[in-house]
Amino acid sequence: MDIPRIFNITESAHRIHNPITPDKLATLGAALRLERGARVLDLGSGSGEMLCTWARDHGIVGVGIDMSRLFTEQAKRRAEELGVADRVEFIHGDAAGYVSDERADVAACVGATWIGGGVAGTIELLARSLRTGGIILVGEPYWRQLPPTESVAKGCLANAIADFLMLPELLASFGRLGYDVVEMVLADQDGWDRYEAAKWLTMRRWLEANPDDELAGEVRVQLSSEPERYAAYTREYLGWGVFALMPRGE
Repeated sequence: MDIPRIFNITESAHRIHNPITPDKLATLGAALRLERGARVLDLGSGSGEMLCTWARDHGIVGVGIDMSRLFTEQAKRRAEELGVADRVEFIHGDAAGYVSDERADVAACVGATWIGGGVAGTIELLARSLRTGGIILVGEPYWRQLPPTESVAKGCLANAIADFLMLPELLASFGRLGYDVVEMVLADQDGWDRYEAAKWLTMRRWLEANPDDELAGEVRVQLSSEPERYAAYTREYLGWGVFALMPRGE
């Protein structure tokens, strides 16, 4: 079990596999008012930066699940590096359908809502691991401005304009699912730059070291085309945020 190899190549130097920056990740942890010993479940935990830094800064304990062998190993090394390996556990596995044996104070899926077939399904999945009074975290794109055409949406690597909502509509959709939005931390264009542009140097270095690899052609095409595509489309049209939700009626 693993993610497509191209992602393990292009994001191999990333600590955070989405447009949130370390500063904003720290802002999010502080905004949630995490208490020492709080239990955090992270589905699609990537290289573990959220759990590791929050364990260091707030004393949380947690479990992360991710399909990438490389990212899971990086997460374990990061936990050792920050001295929190006794507080956080990283499991190489399929987060889709994962329900924790022990209820979490925070159940998160930050940028991998495909595991539940979309936002609604992922929230439903996370709720199954959440203690009463706990918080769900969902990371999800939204349109900063509505693409004028379907081709512009595709330039943002969406299948269609309908794939994402404008921010007010996304927030309203959480209410229709029965949740209060209790916090949010939004990425900005600098965050997008750090997520996307960091791939370019990684790809260039990888190509220099692996000129005869079977994926070298694909990586070369991406490196040649991604800066322009990103600047024209994703950077201008696509937003991204982490939204903190609590079930209504509690």
